[in-house]
Amino acid sequence: MNNPIATKNPKHGRFLEALYKTVQVFSLTEKAIFYILLAITIGTGLTLLSNLNNRFLIEVPNYGGSATEGIVGVPRFVNPVLAASDADKDLTSLIFSGLLKSTSNGSLSPDLAEKYEISADGRTYTFTLRDDLYFHDNKAVTTDDVEFTIQRIQDPTVKSPKRPVWDGVQIQKMDSKRISFTLKQPYAPFLDNFTIGILPKHIWNDVPSDEFSFSELNANAVGSGPYKIDEVKRNSYGLANYYNLQSFKNYALGKPFIKNINFRFYQNESDLIDAFKNDEVTSLAGISPANLEELDMKRSKVISTTLPRVFGVFFNQNQATVFLNKEVRQALNVAIDKKRIVDEVLFGFGEVINSPVPPSSNTTKKVVVVAEETVPRVDEALSILTKAGWTLNTKTGVMEKKIADVVVPLSFSLATGDSAELRQTAELVMEDWRKIGVSVDLKISEIGDLNQNMIRPRKFDALLFGEVVGWEFDLYPFWHSSQRNDPGLNVALYANIAADKILESIRTTQEKAERRVKAGEFEGLFTADMPAVFIYSPSFVYVTPASLQNISLNELTNPSERFLNVNEWYIETNRVWKIFAY
Repeated sequence: MNNPIATKNPKHGRFLEALYKTVQVFSLTEKAIFYILLAITIGTGLTLLSNLNNRFLIEVPNYGGSATEGIVGVPRFVNPVLAASDADKDLTSLIFSGLLKSTSNGSLSPDLAEKYEISADGRTYTFTLRDDLYFHDNKAVTTDDVEFTIQRIQDPTVKSPKRPVWDGVQIQKMDSKRISFTLKQPYAPFLDNFTIGILPKHIWNDVPSDEFSFSELNANAVGSGPYKIDEVKRNSYGLANYYNLQSFKNYALGKPFIKNINFRFYQNESDLIDAFKNDEVTSLAGISPANLEELDMKRSKVISTTLPRVFGVFFNQNQATVFLNKEVRQALNVAIDKKRIVDEVLFGFGEVINSPVPPSSNTTKKVVVVAEETVPRVDEALSILTKAGWTLNTKTGVMEKKIADVVVPLSFSLATGDSAELRQTAELVMEDWRKIGVSVDLKISEIGDLNQNMIRPRKFDALLFGEVVGWEFDLYPFWHSSQRNDPGLNVALYANIAADKILESIRTTQEKAERRVKAGEFEGLFTADMPAVFIYSPSFVYVTPASLQNISLNELTNPSERFLNVNEWYIETNRVWKIFAY
């Protein structure tokens, strides 16, 4: 009979045979103890090997998985030339790609372009396309498509919202891969405009300009971005209420890890919140922080970052002469408890600000911490007024001052839009101002009426509103003296020659770091003049599944830029040895 533990290796065979003979002479108790110890030894050895193996394993992204996002609004123009609403921009940012791509740290990197050059005079931008670029229908992307897209933007009949920034720009196509754009005068922030998505000329060429906005192609879009349209569903009214997007394997920057991203669209935020509660969607973008308390976050996470949007009170010195007194503007600024507004109105999702320059961020922010006040705000504000000759009328409870034989009360109206956030902010601001003897009449209007009847004709005393500045620090449209009248955005009617020169210089400075320095110089002049009081910069709030990884939200200009690195997001993972992960 053969030895049951014999092996082909003579040395191993002799050892095992000797071990076998030894065990055979053991008693039953000794055999039991031996086999138990042997099992423990083997188990311990396997555990040690497993732990050792795990030390060399790392988790890496894997292809697969899907995500479903809910959005307020209905997409109408899934077209970079026409996109206007948040729903339009969200889909467009995924389906189309541009010559350049914004990055999560606020810089620009090549997308369809392989490289670009800027002429010495800062007027001409020349781009070279990458090799092997394709639209979702597998047709090649060439400079014909780039030229066609910009020409359609410049066409007044198309009525593109992008037209003002491209108006007058000359296009020269050298060949299928090289193309240049020449501006009338240098404008450094113009480079950001090359992130505009590129349309496929072979699909859109036969659509007349006057029918551009009515084409079905605006719903069934074909681009060259990281995701392509797989399915569109519509409701009984013919409006799109569902988009299924599928990863595009030929995307210029690499196939995205997540296989499908689905979008569902809702009429309002209340419906969107209900959809999240019912598991119809797993991601919510840009919701009010006040609604976060309603959500079950067991399987979700909240990501937030400060947006380059600044909210404050703009003083119209032409209409309310009380603002001609600098001490009044200074006291109104000091009196506002800005941190309270961030905490109570924004639930901590924002940042206290004191100027129109947006707070720059390289990391996500959530709760703002402000140093404890050394001098009470109300006392400091009252001191500023009394030192300038203002006294309290004990009968009216309003501060007043005799100016040129006329007793002027510290009284004016405050206009703002009919939104919960603006209304609540206005009420808290007025509460603080009343503590220092200010009489304020609140005027709330629907946003459209406010813009048309008050902002554009500059018919307001003080205005509580917001501005979208962007990280390129181009403050010219909001504060240069040439922009005081509509359609300019200098609603405070600010005029300062030194400030004008700085704002003009920012526009011709190529390096963003230098623009930041110049913006700081403007900030100093602004603070000295105080033509407006700034209160907060709100955060963008993004709720996502806990399983959704590698989302980067640092410096966003608008909510759709949350998808800047969407091709790097992942849900599924693999564990591999470190040496195979690079």
